[in-house]
Amino acid sequence: MIKNFIQDEKGMSFTEAAILFPILLSLIMAVYDLGQGVIVNQKTVLASQVIADLVARYEVIDAATVNDIATAGELSLQPYSTAEFGYDIASVEFDDVGDPIILWRVTVNMEADENAIEAARGLGDEGEGVVVVGVNYRYIPFFSNFVFDEIRMNERAFLRGRKSATVICDDC
Repeated sequence: MIKNFIQDEKGMSFTEAAILFPILLSLIMAVYDLGQGVIVNQKTVLASQVIADLVARYEVIDAATVNDIATAGELSLQPYSTAEFGYDIASVEFDDVGDPIILWRVTVNMEADENAIEAARGLGDEGEGVVVVGVNYRYIPFFSNFVFDEIRMNERAFLRGRKSATVICDDC
């Protein structure tokens, strides 16, 4: 009787499927969330580049235009939520030893990224400038707290002014 029980294979495939199904389901969920995370990261890079490019087009800019440009950067993230989107826009001019000096800065929904300003060191000579844009996005996966808790994305873009060495903002 025990010998017959050990040799019987009728329920074996069901048992194997019951063991493998949760593992395969977890892998599918992880791949989906990771794929969405890659897409959101590409959109975060695009948002930083869009903001930097639009700011770099001006010689003189005002706070309302900067806000409109930031909205354009947020639109780059569509169809994803922008509730977790933050940006740090700065116009920098280089002094006689190549150190960056902040001319103006607008930061929303994140802390000012001082490392981005330091990363601009050496990108220009005296009197030249660069627009520095930092973007933060916190992606909360669809299967939140199951595979990944959250994915934080930080991107930077550096662009020179198109029409002038620096971009000036009087009311920023």
